[in-house]
Amino acid sequence: MDAHVQAGRAPDEQVIEEVARSEEVRLGGSGAVRRSGELRADLMGLGVLESFVGDERVTDVLVNGDGTVWVDRGRGVTRADVEVGDEGAVRRLATRLSALAGRRLDDAQPWVDGLLPRGIRLHAVLPPLVAGGAHISLRVPRHRAGGLSALVDLQMATPRQADQLREVVRDRQAYVVTGGTGTGKTTLLAALLAEVPADERLVVVEDVGEIQVGHPHVVRLQARSANTEGAGEVTMVQLVRQALRMRPDRLVVGEVRGAEVRDLLLALNTGHEGGCGTLHANRAADVPSRLEALGALAGMSPEAVRAQVASALEVVVHLRRAGGRRVIDSIGPLPGARS
Repeated sequence: MDAHVQAGRAPDEQVIEEVARSEEVRLGGSGAVRRSGELRADLMGLGVLESFVGDERVTDVLVNGDGTVWVDRGRGVTRADVEVGDEGAVRRLATRLSALAGRRLDDAQPWVDGLLPRGIRLHAVLPPLVAGGAHISLRVPRHRAGGLSALVDLQMATPRQADQLREVVRDRQAYVVTGGTGTGKTTLLAALLAEVPADERLVVVEDVGEIQVGHPHVVRLQARSANTEGAGEVTMVQLVRQALRMRPDRLVVGEVRGAEVRDLLLALNTGHEGGCGTLHANRAADVPSRLEALGALAGMSPEAVRAQVASALEVVVHLRRAGGRRVIDSIGPLPGARS
């Protein structure tokens, strides 16, 4: 079992059960069951980080190279009262979690962006890209069943805002959810998609699958990085183009952050009504310039981006943090757009 851990590969369930049973004489029946759970958390799960993932308030768990752990419970990042260990222990954890995500992490591939069981998004990076040891970032999804009504209960949206957003979905308006890091863009997008009629087909394109959609007909496409030989990469641009050939009633781009903005805007301008996505922006007023910057990555001039956006994008829903809570700040047309 030690060889598996050192190689960054988790042992399977059978190995763990055999180890636990071998200690049953010393620990007793209930002790062996408890030991099995501990081994599973340490060797196949998140180890000392497991309790934070189980806390419904926690959205982010961060491990620094020195072994310190930091968590965000909705009111900013604070230090936790546990540590992973020394630099070697952090690197082993990063390597093992990467293996659980089906990705490779080593000196030849010193960063990973992947998805762990339970929909937890993993990012890990090794020195020399980062100083002081490996760093791990976990984004924990908090699926809220019940669509927009659940967000009203959480005070993320007011009843009036929820009604406005239901109208956006019902009228098949194209929209983008914007906000800074950790403002709840993915949570709100998932709630909006849960309001889409059940007889419509959603095609969701993501860099790393995060959106947990409560809808009966969802097709998910996920980008792929190149392998160690530099081959096999599948980009977001390519996936958006593939998605358009899969007869989507609504095209969803999990996060627009590159040249795929061109294909999304073209799709929204050619009859794919109700398309949507998320976009990082600190203020709603920043959205036009942000779209122009992304369009430049696709070789589009600012004038071309503005022309496409004016006829394609109808609503911007902006989020912010207020008093430790994530709230909808505004719902309206693109700032600066002609009415």
